[in-house]
Amino acid sequence: MDTEQERIRSYLQAQAAKLTIPQLVERVGNDMAQLNQALRTVPAERFTERPADDDWSANEIAAHLAATSRSVATGISAVLDSGSQPGRVPDAIKGTGVVRDAMGWWNEIHLDRERLFERVARARGDEHLDITWEHPMFGTLNWREWLLFTRLHDLDHARQLQATAEALATLSQ
Repeated sequence: MDTEQERIRSYLQAQAAKLTIPQLVERVGNDMAQLNQALRTVPAERFTERPADDDWSANEIAAHLAATSRSVATGISAVLDSGSQPGRVPDAIKGTGVVRDAMGWWNEIHLDRERLFERVARARGDEHLDITWEHPMFGTLNWREWLLFTRLHDLDHARQLQATAEALATLSQ
């Protein structure tokens, strides 16, 4: 792990341990609005277009967000429901062939997240914190840290979506 990854991991650990479950849910939920807004910045007719060969299209970014959100939620629920060890969370674009518009992806992400929020709202907050699973950049995280990670993940990809929209606009000029 490099210095920046260590800094982020330290943030996740400290904040996840300090904040109550309602505070964690509020933080993640409030910043989802930026993701929703960023999804809408990419013109619908260019949603599947990559600004450059090595860039992701907005559709690919949204598919990655949906897959990661679902995987994290499944892992957190497994820990809370049965103390089960979650599987690895995907951290790459995998060609699913699924194409949706911004609203379609947002609805999927939002629905998955609402279900997650409902589940963690029923948690005490201290259960199974010894169960951790691997994040490819930040090492092992417990379920509270994974919950807070979704906030950073959303914000990171919201910036990526905004950059994609700007790059596509530049290509149009």
